[in-house]
Amino acid sequence: MRRACALMVSASLLAGAAFAQDNRDLFLDLDAEPNSDIELTQTPNPNVLQDITSVTEGAAERGNGALLRALDKTLGRPTDIELSDDQTVVFGRIAIRLLECRYPVDNPASDAFAHIQVLDLEGAELFNGWMIASSPALVALEHPRYDVWVLNCSTS
Repeated sequence: MRRACALMVSASLLAGAAFAQDNRDLFLDLDAEPNSDIELTQTPNPNVLQDITSVTEGAAERGNGALLRALDKTLGRPTDIELSDDQTVVFGRIAIRLLECRYPVDNPASDAFAHIQVLDLEGAELFNGWMIASSPALVALEHPRYDVWVLNCSTS
């Protein structure tokens, strides 16, 4: 058993030495002087600009209100809340204010972006930002009891 282990160790050492001999250009000599012959700049590829495609955003229009859904996690009861711009509603122990709602002009039912402010009843701000209807978890209210998200904008 001892002899077999000794043979395996010596075989692996020989293989490592052979690898190092064959691939000595892969190893760096950290004590050597820097080579001034190496050019570190890269020449630009003229074909790179042909590979770039431009992305344009569709036009967004401002709605006059929004439909939100609020959830009291303790009761497990969701409530739909319809708000106009700059309107505030009290839901449980939080106040929800809609500052602005925008939607894509070409497809109003597809998505909504709403700027919402959420305060507790003492006036401390819990959330102030844009919520996106298609990705409610992207920018979300982080509260132990309440959840609020945007469903859509009012277009009329």
